[in-house]
Amino acid sequence: MRTSLKRMLWLAAFALLAAMTPGIAAAQDANDPPAIQREFRAAWVSTVANIDWPSKPGLSTEQQQKEALAILDKAKELNLNALIFQVRPMADAMYKSSLEPWSEFLTGEQGKAPEPFYDPLEFWVTEAHKRGIELHAWFNPYRANHPAAKTMSNDSVVKKHPNWVRKLGDKGYYWMDPAEPGVQKLSLDVVLDVVKRYDVDGVHFDDYFYPYDSYNDGKDFPDDDLWAAYQKTGGKMTRSEWRRDAVNKFVKSIHDGVHATRNDVLFGMSPFGIWRPNNPIGVKGLDQYEALYADAKLWLNEGWVDYWTPQLYWPIKGDQSYTALLGWWCQENKTHKVHIWPGMGTYRAETKPGAKWTPQELRDQIAVTRKMYPAASGNVHFTFNTLSGNKAGTGDIVKELYAQPALIPASTWLDDKAPGKPSVDVAKASQNGANAVTVSIKPTGKERAFLYTVQAQDEAGAWKTLIVPGDQGSVTIPGNIGKVAVSAVDDLGNASDKEVKKISK
Repeated sequence: MRTSLKRMLWLAAFALLAAMTPGIAAAQDANDPPAIQREFRAAWVSTVANIDWPSKPGLSTEQQQKEALAILDKAKELNLNALIFQVRPMADAMYKSSLEPWSEFLTGEQGKAPEPFYDPLEFWVTEAHKRGIELHAWFNPYRANHPAAKTMSNDSVVKKHPNWVRKLGDKGYYWMDPAEPGVQKLSLDVVLDVVKRYDVDGVHFDDYFYPYDSYNDGKDFPDDDLWAAYQKTGGKMTRSEWRRDAVNKFVKSIHDGVHATRNDVLFGMSPFGIWRPNNPIGVKGLDQYEALYADAKLWLNEGWVDYWTPQLYWPIKGDQSYTALLGWWCQENKTHKVHIWPGMGTYRAETKPGAKWTPQELRDQIAVTRKMYPAASGNVHFTFNTLSGNKAGTGDIVKELYAQPALIPASTWLDDKAPGKPSVDVAKASQNGANAVTVSIKPTGKERAFLYTVQAQDEAGAWKTLIVPGDQGSVTIPGNIGKVAVSAVDDLGNASDKEVKKISK
């Protein structure tokens, strides 16, 4: 009796672990195609100050496109399934815009278009989708000028609306005032313009709301005029509450505006990793609630986002524990259960003696995230160049840990209807003189397939999984293949039933 009870408890524990950990699945017939792993695997592509792309301002169109394709090809090689591409570094545009000037970081002169002309965002979206990679448009909502910038066009918000903008210190920072209604409208209009005109998969904000005080030489944000005007209206909020209220209203307007425009676009947020010190108990660090006037906890609690990427750039051990903070944010996600995809400080990896963020941290933190599945279901790496340059071996580690392709978890609160099961034909083929099979795929139903999952079983019974872009139409798989299973996946990650085809010998 005791043995039986122990076995029952063990089986229950294993079932719970299987439900929470990718790669552990319930027992199934070996002839059935295995479940495909769900995991968000992304990296930020920073354009401000030419951190990731382009490598420097003023490159030719051909050079810019060549560098972009190298990034996208490397992302595909690493089995990333999304990139977060910075389209608005500082009230400018890495795309053709009637609202803001061309970015200096693209052409070397603010307001100057690429020559010969092309639209970089359109190019990035098209080429990412060709590789089955999502592209999320990353906006800075308030920065008006960065110290790395050397030029300023007459169309800059600093010149067009000087009463909206605050000069910070003497380093070259200008910041749009978050409490200014004109600023809120401009930034909302910029975001919705991109959502309307480009086939982006997500809208993304990072941790910049009210600026870090270091940008203003440690001084408070200079908004005395707006604060005085608010007080004259009889406003009862404290100055901190008033600032947070302005940011809260803006964040909700972005969430609502994006989904009213297109319900297949995710709104993601990447706030500073700590909401307030001692949350969870023992955590130390910046109080973004009072320093950046960002009530990040509220936005998550209210479901004003579709995915949550807190910047957890610290080691597992220490006063800002990756594990403790990730667990705390997951606990705060009980009501709406949006995606939790923490940001990782991959760029901090070092191999020197005594380093706090070692390559082993990368392995361990991905393992921690996976053990929390489905409460947390992926990671975002800062920045892409860290992986592509293989700093401290991080690129090799990611390639190893992401060896098998994965689908992005579905956003069922936006849409839970799967596309139609695809029509599939198979034919024997030859590839480099060896046996192969060609799988031809056609969509069914009205909804397009963003991706197809193609699983092939060889003569030894082993399954291989491929993820194919939805417009590719066919794929040739080497080997003596006896069975294939194909599923259609829509823009929000919903997968159809599998169409299974046996291949006669």
